[in-house]
This record gives sequence, C-alpha cells and structure tokens, in this order.
Amino acid sequence: MNIFRNRRTEDPNAAEVVKISSGQLFLVRPGTIRSSRECIYNDAMATIRRVPSVEHNFQLVITRVYEDGDQELLEDEDETDEERVFLISEELEFRTGETPEGDPAFIWRDLQGDVDEFYEFAAPGTNEPTRAFFETCIFRAMYERKYKKSADSTHDADLSEFIWQRPKPEKPKSKPAGKKKKTVPVDDGGLSDAMGSLSVVSDTRTPSVSEPTTVRSPAPEEDPSAKTLVSAPAILHLWDRQQGYFVEEGEFDAKIVQRIDEPFCYFMTAWSTESGQLLAHRIVPGLMQRWSPHLWALTWNYTSSTGDQSSWCFRFQSQEEFTKRLWETLNRTPWEKMKAEEQDYVLNSNVEDIEMKENDSDDEEAVLDELEEEEESEDEDDRHIRQQEQSLPEQLKKGKNKLLNVGYKGDRSYVTRGGDIGVFKHGTDGVEYYGTIAGLADLKGKKFDPKNVMLHEQDSKLVVMNPNAPHSLFNLDIERGKIVEEWKVHDDITVDHMAPESKYAQTTHEQTLVGASHNALFRIDPRVSGNKLVNSQYKQYAGKNKFSGVATTASGKLAVASEKGDIRLFDTIGKNAKTALPPLGDPILGVDATADGRWIVATTRTYLLLIDTLIGTGRYAGSLGFDRSFPADAKPQPKRLQLRPEHVAYMNHTVAFTPARFNIGEGQEENAIVTSTGQFVVAWDFAKVKKGQTDRYEIKKYEDLVVQDNFRFGDDKEIVVALQNNVLSLNKKQLRKPTRTSLAPETDRRRSRGGGGSGIVKEYR
Repeated sequence: MNIFRNRRTEDPNAAEVVKISSGQLFLVRPGTIRSSRECIYNDAMATIRRVPSVEHNFQLVITRVYEDGDQELLEDEDETDEERVFLISEELEFRTGETPEGDPAFIWRDLQGDVDEFYEFAAPGTNEPTRAFFETCIFRAMYERKYKKSADSTHDADLSEFIWQRPKPEKPKSKPAGKKKKTVPVDDGGLSDAMGSLSVVSDTRTPSVSEPTTVRSPAPEEDPSAKTLVSAPAILHLWDRQQGYFVEEGEFDAKIVQRIDEPFCYFMTAWSTESGQLLAHRIVPGLMQRWSPHLWALTWNYTSSTGDQSSWCFRFQSQEEFTKRLWETLNRTPWEKMKAEEQDYVLNSNVEDIEMKENDSDDEEAVLDELEEEEESEDEDDRHIRQQEQSLPEQLKKGKNKLLNVGYKGDRSYVTRGGDIGVFKHGTDGVEYYGTIAGLADLKGKKFDPKNVMLHEQDSKLVVMNPNAPHSLFNLDIERGKIVEEWKVHDDITVDHMAPESKYAQTTHEQTLVGASHNALFRIDPRVSGNKLVNSQYKQYAGKNKFSGVATTASGKLAVASEKGDIRLFDTIGKNAKTALPPLGDPILGVDATADGRWIVATTRTYLLLIDTLIGTGRYAGSLGFDRSFPADAKPQPKRLQLRPEHVAYMNHTVAFTPARFNIGEGQEENAIVTSTGQFVVAWDFAKVKKGQTDRYEIKKYEDLVVQDNFRFGDDKEIVVALQNNVLSLNKKQLRKPTRTSLAPETDRRRSRGGGGSGIVKEYR
C-alpha cells in the first residue's frame, strides 16, 4: 500500500500528507511530583506535513483548534502558542497506545524533556484503519528521512525497523568485592594520542582554533577512548596553493569520532586500510566548514600549531552529523534537546545554496595568469597609504586606531586612538587628516579611553561610553571639542550597547536613543530630569541573555543579538520579541539591518549570517518578523557568508571579522555588505547574495591591519577604512576577486614562482 503515492495523485507538491482533525494533546511525565498528565490543547488536530525546503523530511504538527468566535477573543498583540511541531525521525520513538479512558492514542518522546517524558495525542472516535494509516505514514516519513529516498516502493517489511520496541530492563552488573576499578590502557600512537596533545578544555569555554592536529595513527576503532559516531566513504582532497586547485589524496573512510572521556569533544578523521589515519581535526568553529549539496562536498580549514592554514575537502553524501557535533561543541548541550524547527534552522544555516562549478579552479588559473605581471610592481594604493601616513601629526602616530564613525550630515569621519579622537575630512582625493580632539576627560577632569562612540543630532555631538562609568553616557560637543554633559541613565542598569532611535535618526535633531544592558532594552532621553532612562519604555528579560548588539530600522524596529548567538526582533521597546531565532552557538559580535527591515546581517568571528525576515507562509504571510512571529515550521533559512577555505589558505590568516554593515543612504536601496578581517577589506554584492551567490565577494589587502570599515553615508561606492595606523578611503572598483595574487603574502607568491612540487601535501602526511 503506497500511502504517500496515493496522496500525491491529488497534488504532488502538497505539504499536507494526512490529518486527524479531532483530538487532545497531553504532556505525560511519569513519576513526577508535578501533574503527570498535563493537557496542552483541549481541542486539536494532528497533521503530517512535508518540509518544503528539505527533501525527504516531514513534520508531525499538532495544531490548536478554536471554536467559532474564540480566536477573536484573543488580543491581537498576545503571543499565542497555536501549534507544536515535531520533526519526524526515529528519535521520537513513535507508537500507538490507549488513554486511561481507553481511547486510541499516538505517543512519542518529548526530546526537549527528560528521557521518560512524552507527548500523547488522544483521538477518541478514530477507527482502526485510520489509526493504522496514520501510523504507517509516520513510519514512511522516518524511512525517507533515514535513507534520503522516496518511500513509494516500500513494503511493510521495510518499515519494521521503525516499530518501537519496549526496551528490556538491564540486569544489574555484579562487582567483585574489594576490587578497584581498572583503567583502560591507551595505545601509544592511537587516536587518543592525537587527542591528548590538543590541550582539550574541560570547562564550557569554546576551544581555540589552534587545537586541531594532523597525524597518522591506527584506526579509531582500535582506541578505547574514542567512539565512532558516523562513518562514510569519501575522497579526500587538499588545496595546493602553488597549483591553485584541490589535489586528490585518495579514498578514505570519513569519520566523526567522539572522545568518550570529554563531553562534546568531537573529531573529524580520515582513515584507510592502506594509509592508516591521515588526520584527526577537532570540530571547532575555526574549521570554517562549508557544505555544497550539489557537489556533495564538505570543505574546511585547518590551523597548524604555527598558525599556517591549509584547506581540505571531503566528497561524500552527508553533513548533518558534522553540523550536530559542531553545534553541541559550541552550546555544550545535547542536540536532541533542541526543538525540531530549531534543528532545521541550524542545519539549513550550514548549507551552501549556490551551485559551485566543477571548473572553478580553471577560471581562477586564468585570472592568475592575467594578474601575474602585477606581482612585481608596488601597489599604487599601498604607496598612497604610506604617503598619507607620513603626513599625520606625531600624537596620532602613538597607540593604535580603535573605533570608526563615518559622518551622516557632514564630510567628516572620526577615529578613536587611545584617549584622542582623530578628525578626517573627505575630499576629492580621498580622506585627509583635519584635526584632533585631544585627551577625552569627564566633567571632573579624569581622562579615559572611550569604550564606544556614536554620532548624534546631525553630527553635532558624539555620544561617548566611558568604561569607568558604565551607568552613564557622555555628550561630547564636537564644535567645542570637549565633553559638556554626563547623562546618568540609571543607578543599577549599565549601558553596554547603544543605537540610534531609528536608522536615519542621526541625520535629524532626534534626541532620544536606544540603550541595552546584558539583559534589558530601554530608551534614553537626555531631556528628562534625573536619570535619563524612560521608565515607560524599559523591558528587562529573564535569564542571562548576554545582549551583544542592537540595530534599528528606518521605522525604529529593533534587532538585538547576543553572545549566545540568538537574534530577537522587536517592533518596539517594552514588549516581548515578535521573533526569536535560535542560536547556532557562535557569539554574535555585531548586527545590522536594512532600512525597511527586510534583511539582517549578524557577524560572528568566522562568518556572517544573513536572514530574510519576510514571513512567507501562514496567517501572517507578507509581514516581517519584526511585526509578527514566524510559524513554528517555517522559520527563515539563514544564509552563511564566509570566505572559501582555499582563499583562507592563500591568505594564511586566521579569520576574525569586524562587524559587517550594509551601505546606507536615505532613498537608496542597500546593494553591498562590507566587513574586514586582518589586513583585508571584504565586500559582498548584496544583489548576488540574495540570488544565492554567497561565495561571490571581492577583497582588498593592505599592509596594515584593518580596524573597522564602513560606507560613506549616501555613497555606495566609497568605503572609509580605518587601519591601525591610518585612515583612508577605498573605491569599490579597487576591490579584486580573491586569487593567489590578491591574497597571498609576498613571500608565498615568490615561493610559488620558484616551483617546489608538493611540499604542502607532504607537510601534513
């Protein structure tokens, strides 16, 4: 009986597979002092839906049913829990049963609860054929998810493995009296030897990117300290910097291995019978993994103990296990504790949605040939930088640049350097030094280095954060060149982050601004007497949210990011978030939004996360996530913007992005995203990114480290760049495609011209 096929004859693309229209949902907690049987929905329906964005995936959806008139009684602003969504997989341990009243019921595990807690959908009046039909649909969904193929041709025998079996009770193990626990010996040279040399952390901190290692050793199965979680045949490749393409290393078993004596400690290994174990790389954020479903390829970077970068690639057919273990490493929480829709969100964020060409290396070689002659000549831009640096005053040659603020109304940019602020003028020949606001000091004359600064009121003021006075903001009058006011915000609440009241507020005389502590959002009004926090627009949130950045849209809606990696969207201050996007685990360093609120870009250390806030389906289709909540089963699919591993290998540099920004200008549509890492300015064409071309970016390299960069207001071509020791402007035309010529250090380029065979490959054998 081909159940899914029969349904598809009506509509092959229909999301709904089967439905039971009447029932009740209970949460059952055996053996607890709380109510052991809690009614979640008194009137509900159960539906099996296809996940449109992920092939061979289905969801069990329990939806609350309202009687006529009931839904209108709910306040429009209230956030209601209208449905529960469960990704259908073996982990649900789905089975049928009966309620205490003898009614038929469907039962499955609560993966976010304790191991013995489960959900029960009671379906009184459901006949036996309907019950059996629904159960078989569940098993067929499990089959498709597990084997990644259609269940149309399956028979009952093919589904038997998904029928839940009550576990047999384990017999207690007797221990000989008086004997101590014996430790298992570890073989020298085994995987544990490689793991043991990694300085593995035992607390909840994220491991450093220098922890992976590359060694040869016996198979992981021979090591008692390691457990293989998944194994698949794959072809291993290593990026050859000299030849400019991936070189095949041979066929291996690609494994994800867990170190059983360390929680959330996972390794990716390559092993073969002939070669033994070639590598064991710990799964940490610094791997900068990229998954291409079109090529069935997983690429990643390895950082050696000396800081050298290499790029590797597995060609095989699954990346889910890798993503799960990386998420566990970052969040120190079992994957199964996350809600099904949040699991989909994390998995989707790690998928490259652009079809990579097989002959990319040929295209790149053509570019290399075209640019080869430029290697011997001095870069005109770098010469101009050195000439500008020589003209700076002595006081600005001390210390390092730190913070950049590009003007909105005038033609000035401001850069902090210790306790001084350098003022730079935008002219026809770029950026020129104009003057210095020297020695910032509070109203008592105590000098300090600012933690953050923000232009305010048509560039007439700089709002300054003083690390020695976390409860206040300071008003620096630019015309007078000194701090003239202290704005005490609150006696107990710190101001950790600030943002303009709206996207373009700094071009107006708007006085208020937005503030955030680690767990609160509030409005600040310098005009009120006493403390400047507006009590009616203040909201403190439970828990340690660790807010790390705030951005506003043109209409004043807010995107708030956190060190945990989650993002919240608010329509106004003082209410709960309309949308809460789950964390991928990496701390978010900064966040920006387009003027209309349609797009958000969040910056982590090694990648940017681009999110479309438009709700595409359901009751609020067409609204933005700032104004309405996304349906539980239709959260946005984030796009991950990151550098290609082979490019990082050329750069030979550990990626550490500065907060990314859209270009900005009233009446202009955003068309670019700019950030920097190390010596490199990086820009994405936003129009291409929206079409799925996430790895099409351009780069400009400088001799000095880039501190921060941003577009000039109203100009989508000029980028203001603050280096550690200088400030200059960059036209987008000066950005180049990432190639060996534009990325590699001069020593590497000279080495590549001199030949040298396959030394890189041998280095990691």
